Amino acid sequence: MKTRRTLVFGGARSGKSAYAEKESVLAASAAGAQEIVYIATAGRQASADDAEMRARIDHHRQRREAQGGQWRTVEEPLALGAALRENAGPGRVVLVDCLTVWLSNLLFADGYDFPELGPIEAPAAFTIERVDFLRALQEAQGTVILVSNEVGMGVVPTGAVSRWFVDEAGRLNQSVAALCERVQWVAAGLPLSFKDIAC
Repeated sequence: MKTRRTLVFGGARSGKSAYAEKESVLAASAAGAQEIVYIATAGRQASADDAEMRARIDHHRQRREAQGGQWRTVEEPLALGAALRENAGPGRVVLVDCLTVWLSNLLFADGYDFPELGPIEAPAAFTIERVDFLRALQEAQGTVILVSNEVGMGVVPTGAVSRWFVDEAGRLNQSVAALCERVQWVAAGLPLSFKDIAC
């Protein structure tokens, strides 16, 4: 099985996660993979006091179970590069959901109180983990499918940290798309191919 990296991105409730899950099941079937590793950047521990986030996580889990396939969940809110390195490999399928939650985790990992105005200085972990993740993605073998949000198509938000987040999410999507052989945009549950390089 050749290396195949796919970025699936779109707006909120666009159907991108459901589409990526179906693609993962198909890729696992084609490769004869025994399991799909689901790397969740939003985990149970992070959502312990957030009923709405717990409901979202439960919804994703139930949908995966309904689609079939053997799913193994790895919860990793910060060290995504290390998780990818540990789980990706020949004959394996890895689904990462999602990059923008991971980006938010990194931004607030150190508990900074960001100002509403002025420049935003990202925590050291942000730069370190971002570089490590992109290196791990570049070196990954097997099938890797990554889900991300497109947050830059709406109104420019007020507040320095919100604008920083939109900018960094856009930069991350560009960097990931450059490393992927396939890039799919999903809107209203329908995929549109932006890039598809034969492997």
